[in-house]
Amino acid sequence: MTAPSSDTSRSVVADAKRIVVKVGSSLVTNEGKGIDIDAVQRWASQIAQLHAQDREIVLVSSGAIAEGMARLGWPRRPSAMHELQAAAAVGQMGLVQAYEVAFTRHSIRTAQILLTHEDLADRRRYLNARSTLYTLLDLGVLPIVNENDTVVTDEIRLGDNDTLGALVTNLIEADVLIILTDQPGLYSADPRKSPDAELIRTAQAGDPALESMAGGSGSDIGTGGMLTKVLAAKRAANSGGHTIIASGREPDVLLRLASGERIGSELRAILPIRSARQRWMVNHLRLRGRITLDQGAVRAVTLEHKSLLPIGVIGVEGEFERGDVVACVDEHGVECGRGLINYAASDARRIMGKPSHQIPAILGTMSDQELIHRNNMVVTTTVSDY
Repeated sequence: MTAPSSDTSRSVVADAKRIVVKVGSSLVTNEGKGIDIDAVQRWASQIAQLHAQDREIVLVSSGAIAEGMARLGWPRRPSAMHELQAAAAVGQMGLVQAYEVAFTRHSIRTAQILLTHEDLADRRRYLNARSTLYTLLDLGVLPIVNENDTVVTDEIRLGDNDTLGALVTNLIEADVLIILTDQPGLYSADPRKSPDAELIRTAQAGDPALESMAGGSGSDIGTGGMLTKVLAAKRAANSGGHTIIASGREPDVLLRLASGERIGSELRAILPIRSARQRWMVNHLRLRGRITLDQGAVRAVTLEHKSLLPIGVIGVEGEFERGDVVACVDEHGVECGRGLINYAASDARRIMGKPSHQIPAILGTMSDQELIHRNNMVVTTTVSDY
């Protein structure tokens, strides 16, 4: 990863070596009318030129479900999971074919990567996915990533490709996530309702004010709105990745960003960069359970970076096993950290509030004196909050 620049006059893409580009459904499918071949070819041409500059690119592309809807003649996005899966299966054929043809013209080999949350939640599969992406980049192959909508269920789906783009950014420690959308960027308010709304040119990724500015869910074509993009930028910042939200209809937008031109909204990552293990834990979208900590334990975990002992726990929720990732929350339910639990939920309930030396008498054995060791924990809130 390249060192982040403090120069705000040039785009962060100018010095970026590894870039994740996410393209939205409305752009790929021309507002749901079917694959926009001309647009795909324009992006392929730009990415080919970035390849020639020795930049590593991963493309996260929406559009499979939208293309399937167009092929099946469905005017609106269905809500039933089996219909979404069917549309994805039909549309994925056209989407992959369009990209394959477009990049072949530039002598760039492509590879399709389909992921679910389950792939990224399991540590071994997470590492396998990362290894595969790194190998493809080393070979000069362009990975094209999408959620595996044909098999995904509500319980394991990532939800939108903005989130997927951020997860991939963390997975490969990319310098920048570029989210191409049908809007010029993030505004201070909804420009359709507020004529005084201003385009946010530069901001800090993770600033809570951005979430209040962003609003709206998605269109009938896609699932993401501006809020998902703001949250994706917050997530990408976990690995030090900056995020740019820009219009995919801007001429040569990728090349202009790479030359240093400022386009759209640039959300810079100035949060502490987390380790690979910490990023994996933070990127769990759905956790097995949560542990409620008393005020002293919250302070010990967040301020003193100590391990979590059973005596500081006042509540255990969910059903989990040893080694699962669980959330640590304060008495108000606000998450302050998460980590790999050393005891199953049933045992955690029996030893919560007890000193560690009593664990053998309560359980008949003691594998660890800590519920969560500090080396297997990541703080997810700012220290100043406590």
